[in-house]
Amino acid sequence: MCIPQEKYSNKTQLKNTSPNYTLFYRIFQFIGLLLICSVYYWIINYRGGFSLTKAKLIPNWHPIFMTIVLIYLFANAILHYRSFRDTKRNLKNQHAIFFGCIIIILTVAGIATLGSKRFRPLFTNPAIPNLYTLHSWLGIITMAMLLLQFASGLWIYLYPTVADQYREIMMPYHVFFGVSSFVLAIASGGLGFCEKMIFSLYREYEQFPAEGIIGNCIGLLCILYGILVVYMVTKPEFKRCPAPEYQPLI
Repeated sequence: MCIPQEKYSNKTQLKNTSPNYTLFYRIFQFIGLLLICSVYYWIINYRGGFSLTKAKLIPNWHPIFMTIVLIYLFANAILHYRSFRDTKRNLKNQHAIFFGCIIIILTVAGIATLGSKRFRPLFTNPAIPNLYTLHSWLGIITMAMLLLQFASGLWIYLYPTVADQYREIMMPYHVFFGVSSFVLAIASGGLGFCEKMIFSLYREYEQFPAEGIIGNCIGLLCILYGILVVYMVTKPEFKRCPAPEYQPLI
């Protein structure tokens, strides 16, 4: 089974004939926005807020940026084809723009995070070394996979001279590695929140402080969000049927 298609105007619309998908999409958006608000609340109330000049607060941009871009926007980009109705050309362009913006913001957030490490001796003694945790390794792998996905997607699905038969062959791999990248992003995010709790609270973490409980809830919310997105992507009933106007790009 799949979601039937119909002819659409040039305007992109959120139009789905499956009431179940519409319900799941609303839950998906609610949990995603709740996750962002929870991370913002945690940083404002327990981590001192945000700053571009105070060394101790510069790293606080990392979790909020990564939550917005690598989890929420990434999930919306994955579900874009199933959620919105437009011509295939427009959907492809929108999908590419989505990921282009994600990569740009990720690059800025990554540079800001690595750049803040030089200030760490000012407020951590000894200074915390770079890139030794599983969280950082998964983050680097996720961003590398995103870059490869973006580059290969531009060439295979938007480059005019690529034959349609090659696009059909590569589509299952494109979808698989896209979903795999998102799963890695969720795993990296969950590990990151756990890592932050341990590094920030140390032994106090064992006493169930309010910040520790909030951090654990954010991690669980992150995992729940990832499960929901993977379910919506892989459920056969939510797959779209081909529409007559969906012609290959030539």
